[in-house]
Amino acid sequence: MANQGAKKRKEENARHMKNLLYVIIISNVVYLVIRAGFMYSTFKWKHAGGLLLTAFAYIIPYQQLYAMSMPSYGEDGELIDGGFDMSTGGICGYLHDVIYITSFVQLASIFSEKFWYIYLVIPAFAAYKLFGLVKGFLPSGSEGPEEDEKTRRKREKMEKRASRGKFVKTRAR
Repeated sequence: MANQGAKKRKEENARHMKNLLYVIIISNVVYLVIRAGFMYSTFKWKHAGGLLLTAFAYIIPYQQLYAMSMPSYGEDGELIDGGFDMSTGGICGYLHDVIYITSFVQLASIFSEKFWYIYLVIPAFAAYKLFGLVKGFLPSGSEGPEEDEKTRRKREKMEKRASRGKFVKTRAR
């Protein structure tokens, strides 16, 4: 019964990665059949370029997720860790978002080329997150308002009173 959680996570990760692969394959097949097959007369070089772009947008996050989901084994072949928990947020969630947005853009672009603009959400969100990260390192404009003499004395008095501690009176019996 040891490592039951690791075995369960290994199975969940394998099932999850298989489902992601199905999403990627189905999206590509539907795009190719409809856009390149039925709508062949409107299939141009930019559609082939879009197909290559989405292929790279699928491959890179999928490989990262696959590497994260791999279990680790000990020297004796015993399962040590079942892999990263794919249901957590953070970078794992962002990689899933890239795959799902890519799938949506690819399928929606069959009907209108304007859906490619939705792809701008990914770099815009990355810039927003990076701005928040960089903003934390920048010095703020001021350290706070200047403290006048009256406020300083009041603060010092309160600090002195707080440092003394309280005595509790008890009743003697």
